Amino acid sequence: MPAHIQPAARPNVPSPRRRRPSRAIAGAVAGALAVGGLSGCATGTKADAEAEIGAAKNELAVQKAMQQVVKAGFPGVLVSVTGKDGKTRDYSAGVGDRETGEAPPKNGYVRIASNTKSFVAATVLQLVGEGKVRLDAPIDTYLPGVVEGPDYSGKKITVRHLLGHSSGLPDYTRWVDADTRNVPDTTYTAEQLLKPALKHKAEFPAGQKRSYSNTNYIIAGMLVEKATGEPVGEAVTERVIDRLGLRHTRWPKPGEKILPKPRMEGYVAPPGGKLRKATDLDPSVSGAAGMLVSRPRDLNAYFAGLIGGRLMPAAQLAEMRKTVKEEGGMPNTVFGLGLDKITLSCGDIWGHGGDIHGFHSRGGAAADGRAVTVVTNTLPAAIISEQSSMEAMEKEAMKKMEVVMDLVDTAICK
Repeated sequence: MPAHIQPAARPNVPSPRRRRPSRAIAGAVAGALAVGGLSGCATGTKADAEAEIGAAKNELAVQKAMQQVVKAGFPGVLVSVTGKDGKTRDYSAGVGDRETGEAPPKNGYVRIASNTKSFVAATVLQLVGEGKVRLDAPIDTYLPGVVEGPDYSGKKITVRHLLGHSSGLPDYTRWVDADTRNVPDTTYTAEQLLKPALKHKAEFPAGQKRSYSNTNYIIAGMLVEKATGEPVGEAVTERVIDRLGLRHTRWPKPGEKILPKPRMEGYVAPPGGKLRKATDLDPSVSGAAGMLVSRPRDLNAYFAGLIGGRLMPAAQLAEMRKTVKEEGGMPNTVFGLGLDKITLSCGDIWGHGGDIHGFHSRGGAAADGRAVTVVTNTLPAAIISEQSSMEAMEKEAMKKMEVVMDLVDTAICK
């Protein structure tokens, strides 16, 4: 779930185009290889040697970019990078537990927040492929009377509108205790999350524009339950998590607050405030918009499997990848149905991103099998200074987010 309460915590902030590495970096790479990076390559093939050189260069570049993330104020960061060779390499930097001073465990458990939306969307698209749901049918077809507000109706809001954030529905996080400066401790049902939002007017008529709203995916989760006859978490687990063999991805049960170990601790704070631990919380405040717990490697495997066609027929994947721009949205990013296309310095990746109390994740997968996931253990807005202007705080938070996206770009492109 994006941190709407804090400034500028929006999904999928693209990185600026990156420059070529400086001669100093190139020299450092050459020196590292000369010291021993090519040990044993004399008996291997030229391709093996080139692959090892490339991996060594990438590792040095990733380590340098991770240090910039830590320097920007994030306590710790995890990175998993999958190369064209199919091999995944895990990295970490900074502090994973501020009380003990321990480094983040490589590929540790984290909360992946709004990346959950992509899993839910994939489940809905499977149901579309099976003929159980129609993408352009009004949501009232499946959930009669559920979506009714002062100036809108479920008779005019379609399944596509929900998955693509073009419904105009107000975001429920404004009226539920979802403040990302605090640690949520209440167990919510989907109905409890939805009810206060639907008392308010629409942001715009359905289908006229795109604007991110977590409310859309609370309803999408209810749709999955109606169409499958089982809890949304079980349906997502059977249809997506188990199908892709994501052994370290799970949908927490109601009231389940403990993040499994090994884990990177998460932290919250108001702008200019002191960071405090928020690892163990009740994630039901996110519902089907952001419940999932996972590890970076699993997120790489998810997005690679999704765009690789392993979860749904080609027709439904094509619908998921139909993108639109968002007025005033982030540059170099266009948005599909639970799947966004982000343009990096070396091409496009498909991913989503997520922000929740204590965790900020970005990344995605490319068509050639490369994938990257970057997770920090606090939100950008938690490490900015308190300023008199909201605009100034948003600008500072955006700069923090750009540092993270620079790391995403470096990890998959260099």
